[in-house]
Amino acid sequence: MPPGFRRISTAFSYGVMCHIIFALAVGAMIVAMFFGMSESLGRVPEPWSYVTNGVLALQFPIVHSLLLSARGSRLLKWFAPADYAQTLSTTTYAMVASLQLLMLFVLWTPSGVVWWRAEGTAFYVICALYTVSWLLLIKASYDAGAEVQSGALGWMSLAQDKKPVFPGMPTTGLFRIIRQPIYASFALTLWTVPVWTPDQLALAMTLTAYCLLAPKLKENRFEKRYGARFRAYQSQVPYVIPYLKGSRKHDQHSS
Repeated sequence: MPPGFRRISTAFSYGVMCHIIFALAVGAMIVAMFFGMSESLGRVPEPWSYVTNGVLALQFPIVHSLLLSARGSRLLKWFAPADYAQTLSTTTYAMVASLQLLMLFVLWTPSGVVWWRAEGTAFYVICALYTVSWLLLIKASYDAGAEVQSGALGWMSLAQDKKPVFPGMPTTGLFRIIRQPIYASFALTLWTVPVWTPDQLALAMTLTAYCLLAPKLKENRFEKRYGARFRAYQSQVPYVIPYLKGSRKHDQHSS
């Protein structure tokens, strides 16, 4: 067996699995929310459907945040060979997150109730907003470092037999406008759908709360890592809502 064959084959195997699961998860999310969570494979009878849907909705924010902690980073090592686990951490993290999303949107049990369905001009306008929300999410992920967000950094680093080099603190692109464009655009995808059901509302409220609260933990990590540089950025750029024209200048004069 040629030297490095096991390392390279492991890297590409994890890369293929990661990106396939990632694509399936994103596709499932786009389709399921487009129909207001009224179309899915879950068939749990009431009242247990409410329990399973609640677990599905909560498992993503809880586990996603846990895996970003020190304890979570140790758990991630279970998902890869011991000698490659550290290098593959971004890949395994993306795989787990994608599997969580895939379960959420594929296994959800629809209530069968549809409150409102866009028609005519409203349908096209909302579809355009939904598309823009997803494009903003893609752009924000690119600005933050597409190789990290997609899980490619881990397996590509392993394939090249080098230590992963993480991008620096993001401050360009959409990060010039708000500090948390990934979370903000993710929240937008939840509210710009053409079909509204109790399912969609429950999911939108749960995940929007996560999008508003989870970045606080992320910013604590950034402050520890980047110190004064992050605090300066934090003082100049709003959290998730862009400043209205002229409002920043007013804030500076009044402070």
